Amino acid sequence: MCREPHVTLFDQPTRFVFFTGKGGVGKTSLSTATAIQLADRGLRVLLVSTDAASNLDEMLGVPLRNTPTPVPAVPGLSVLNIDPDEAAEAYRRRVIAQMGDDTTDEARTTVREQLSGACTTEIAAFDEFSSLLAGDAADFDHVVFDTAPTGHTLRLLSLPKAWSGFLKDNDRGASCLGPHSGLKMQEARFNAALAALTDPAQTMVVLVTRPEKGALQEAGRTSVELNALGLQRQMLAINGVFRASIADDPIAQAMEAWGHAALADMPAALQALPRASVPLRAFDTVGVPALRALLDDAAAQALQPTAVPADTSLLAAPLQRLVDDLATAGKGLIMVMGKGGVGKTTLAAALAVGLVQRGHAVHLSTTDPAAHLASTLDGQLPGLDVSRIDPKAETHRYIDKIMASRGAGLSDDERALMLEDLQSPCTEEVAVFHAFSRTVASARSAFVVLDTAPTGHSLLLMDATGAYHRQMTREFEGSGGAAHLITPLMRLQDPQYTRIILVTLPETTPVSQAAALQTDLRRAKIEPYAWVVNRSILAAGTRDPLLTARLAGERKQMARIADGLAREVFVVPWTAEPPVGVEGLQQLLRV
Repeated sequence: MCREPHVTLFDQPTRFVFFTGKGGVGKTSLSTATAIQLADRGLRVLLVSTDAASNLDEMLGVPLRNTPTPVPAVPGLSVLNIDPDEAAEAYRRRVIAQMGDDTTDEARTTVREQLSGACTTEIAAFDEFSSLLAGDAADFDHVVFDTAPTGHTLRLLSLPKAWSGFLKDNDRGASCLGPHSGLKMQEARFNAALAALTDPAQTMVVLVTRPEKGALQEAGRTSVELNALGLQRQMLAINGVFRASIADDPIAQAMEAWGHAALADMPAALQALPRASVPLRAFDTVGVPALRALLDDAAAQALQPTAVPADTSLLAAPLQRLVDDLATAGKGLIMVMGKGGVGKTTLAAALAVGLVQRGHAVHLSTTDPAAHLASTLDGQLPGLDVSRIDPKAETHRYIDKIMASRGAGLSDDERALMLEDLQSPCTEEVAVFHAFSRTVASARSAFVVLDTAPTGHSLLLMDATGAYHRQMTREFEGSGGAAHLITPLMRLQDPQYTRIILVTLPETTPVSQAAALQTDLRRAKIEPYAWVVNRSILAAGTRDPLLTARLAGERKQMARIADGLAREVFVVPWTAEPPVGVEGLQQLLRV
């Protein structure tokens, strides 16, 4: 644990600083606390969220916009959220404006339709991101990026190189971003963004982790991938380091030992990086005072709540009862959703194992680019089929399918042009949606448990599902086939077919994001089946002063969930041993 009165992650930050890591490790808290610390030194700082499910508005108490918004409580600090939908509309207007005065209305309409696809939303957000790197943030001394969880962020950071290569010497045809000739204006911006990202004098990446094996392994893989992308200036920030203060408290002792063991077995890629440690705090990092105190031990001590006796009256039903409820359907889709780092993968695997134990065949899959299912299961179980939606493999499959079905009869030049267009970075998003649709459809005859990506990425996938539904209903409107049309969205809206399980931790931010996700789902006429509160210290029981001080916040969130947020609530205690492997997952169902 760091014993310095102030925790400083770096003395000489570069102009652009990226915070990335596994979901739930504290990227938003550390990036925001660092931005405040820099602003408190008298510097002009822009804090940028690239996460579609950002909660910076709740943490800082200011509304998020896609233009810099000053934070009144922190002079010198402004915050900006790259909103995918707003970015997509702005992008459409810019591309169409480049088409020239002699362009017909029909051609403009065609381009707008091309730009309505699911991939455009993500790429448009990337375009906003590129603008900041290429010069649009010139008024600020530092730009601090709070990014989405690792898989989505690696995709984002790879796009400058991907699009720069795709557009080089290519001004033919059209992609989901519009006519290639119209993109030449963006090419200079993408090249400038790539140059800034790969310049160690301008850009550094802070790999945020917790003293946990899974988070450290992901940070190690991310470090290797970032080096391959040319982002070689990196450092490691270990958040939530805990030291027990009572020798005979088994929960506290296990938590400290678990952390020490994980750090001792740190991946080789991380061992040579400069590092900083941030202690586990007794309070939620919501509000400017708490964010300042995150990196200030004296302020943290002043904010520490009084330890209170454990009160388990608010605890909900155990996880095994949820499995019993789900098993009665005999088949169907079970989607596990929530903020990054709340334990979706573990709980999806546990639900699948529980259903197999009850005699059902189960297909367990994931849409998460980080894909931790294999390491979580760490073995095989008869009756359980495991797969993942691999973006690269699905993209190759999609391209081969399109070339075979649409390329027949074309000339060599026409086939080459079609293949060239399909090799754009847009295609991956379309291919992943098609794979997701196949997975959803496979639940007609058996149980399918789907571990989803963190909230922001899942919402983009849901947007694609909605767009496809609207397209298909328009095409079949008034025809005899409309009565037989079943889209993936219709299956997700059917409570007899799909059961959505929202996973959260008993902390302010995860609960708020689960509530926001529930609102988005209900807007799409999808009703969540139940909530699961994971890693409850209250349910585990402890006497450690720091941990018992955290119980007041946990009880507040449990009451908040029970008071109308969830129709049904289930709880999983914090366990001394990580629930890894079939036996560990079975044990999780017994606590």
